[in-house]
Amino acid sequence: MNNPAPRALIAEDEPVLAQALTQALARLWPALQIVASVTNGVAAVEQTLALQPDVLFLDIRMPGRTGLEAAELLAEDWPDGKPFPLVVFVTAYDDYALQAFEQSAADYVLKPVSDARLARTVARLQARLAQPAAHGDTLEQVLGQLRALAPAPAGTAPRLTVIRAAVGNQIRLIRISDVLYFEATDKYVNVVTADSESLIRMSLRELLDQLDPAQFWQVHRGTVVSIDHVSAAVRDENGRLRLTLRGRSETLPVSRVFAHLFKQM
Repeated sequence: MNNPAPRALIAEDEPVLAQALTQALARLWPALQIVASVTNGVAAVEQTLALQPDVLFLDIRMPGRTGLEAAELLAEDWPDGKPFPLVVFVTAYDDYALQAFEQSAADYVLKPVSDARLARTVARLQARLAQPAAHGDTLEQVLGQLRALAPAPAGTAPRLTVIRAAVGNQIRLIRISDVLYFEATDKYVNVVTADSESLIRMSLRELLDQLDPAQFWQVHRGTVVSIDHVSAAVRDENGRLRLTLRGRSETLPVSRVFAHLFKQM
């Protein structure tokens, strides 16, 4: 019995580039079916989960979600037991940034996409798809890649000792040692202690650069937790890790990308 034709999804916000990639793939890989072409990261996640293609071509910089953010969301929500798509990032990064991709599980192609470079990518994808066992391991490989590509704090900003948060017409001073976790919202970060929550106007990335990485661990795309206040990491009924905290009743989910931090030593 013949194997079904491989299926791909393209996520690229520039229509001319999306069309050029589609046409190039038609020349280089006629058997590949393009099941969807979307223009933003949110649609990329939704359509990938719905269609479950074999290959993803993700533009790094898209509206809504970047290609890396879309890949992380997909890794988090991907159904257990299903082979994760092979990922190709379409990038305009410089040579320095591409060094990270050279060491990663997924492939990349540079804009504007050349047939010669894309042909090498196609050959790699075809070889991976021809080995079901290797294809089945893609999720763990992509998780490892996302960890490697996650932006590390620059480490140049002074370490925070006190958080200044506006509460009405007052400024609340919160000692950093009292913070249980930080949670990103649309435009703010929620600072959570045992007995209070306060909003600060700062991105989580900016905040991470001012925190001690030995004390504060990112455990989800929008959550940074003080490891000093974590009492346990527990698996729920779906096998996902959740953190219990001293002094709070809620639990915090740990994404698949960061679950390795809590492996038994």
